Amino acid sequence: MNTLYTAEALATGGGRNGHVATTDSRIDLGLAIPVAMGGTGDGANPEQLFAAGYAACFHSALQMAAREHKVSIDGSSVGAQVHIGAIEGGFGLAVTLEVVIPDVPADVAQSLASRAHEVCPYSNATRGNIAVEIVVSDD
Repeated sequence: MNTLYTAEALATGGGRNGHVATTDSRIDLGLAIPVAMGGTGDGANPEQLFAAGYAACFHSALQMAAREHKVSIDGSSVGAQVHIGAIEGGFGLAVTLEVVIPDVPADVAQSLASRAHEVCPYSNATRGNIAVEIVVSDD
């Protein structure tokens, strides 16, 4: 791989109840275990950060796919849900991506989402490792 950019972050303190910051200080957050997992929920958590990153990255890939196919996707959005749960020997993740592309035929929207899933770095990193469901709609 020819590296184009490297992001760097440091986690300190109590892990999920600690602190995370990027070396450029763009992200500087206190972390807290979610209430659903027995914590206070008084801070961000790794799943939220992963969801935000995946949503933004996939939306960018979707826009690239639209440019390739000369399709306007004005008003589009991508939402990401990152699910965490117990698996044999530890914990695992699954992702649901909600792709909204208004005013585009359903088959075209699905094709664009499929193409985005082929090129998105997050999709490539997770492929074969965790379940990723892509739900496409027009609203």
